[in-house]
Amino acid sequence: MEARHRTEPTTAERARSILAAASSLKVTTEGGAGRLIDAHTVHSSGRLTLDELPGRRRRTAPADVPPGDLAAILEFTDIAPTPVRHRVRARLTLRGSLAAHGPAGAWRFRPVHGTLDEDDTATRFSRDDLALAHPDPLAPYEADLLAHLDTRTDTTTRLAALVPARHLLGVVRIRPVRLDRYGLVLRLEHARGGHDARLPFSASVSDCDQAKREIRTLLAQAAAPCPRLRRLRASS
Repeated sequence: MEARHRTEPTTAERARSILAAASSLKVTTEGGAGRLIDAHTVHSSGRLTLDELPGRRRRTAPADVPPGDLAAILEFTDIAPTPVRHRVRARLTLRGSLAAHGPAGAWRFRPVHGTLDEDDTATRFSRDDLALAHPDPLAPYEADLLAHLDTRTDTTTRLAALVPARHLLGVVRIRPVRLDRYGLVLRLEHARGGHDARLPFSASVSDCDQAKREIRTLLAQAAAPCPRLRRLRASS
């Protein structure tokens, strides 16, 4: 019997995807805190290289390097690319150490562990978890794909037919809020508050074309005249 495919990313995969898409971060060391914008690189091992440290002048000589490593905390915020309420989807915190790297003033960050705060739940993961995980292949394109889908209000309304009717009571607006290799997430907004509904793909995807095909498949399922036929189409 074939194993059931996963329908959402692991915590470490979410963390790697946030790292892959992030353009800014907050750095905190014993010397203070500050933000970096477009000044970091993420390596396949999960380590990061910072072009500089906020508030610290770029090194001009080895004497400028403090002895030993610096304990550091890196913080990333995952923001929904569509104009939904409560746009912060997740907060990622990495704890580890910084060491001077190369002659140009760069610093290499070695994570020890991390925490993903998402959906009112904080989940901790290890350095090994981060190193073994891979970023979602759609992460670099998610913002553009969701922005395009958000202009197609008829499409999101049709997709809502896949959400159990009880979850649609009182909903005043539906918007796409997340897209990954495993599926599409809709934000169901009420007059006050709201919640998310994940629509899983029939199989995980590896590129944008496959994701678009899966969304068309979801639309076909949503067009089925009754829930039973929708389930049959989803399992076929």
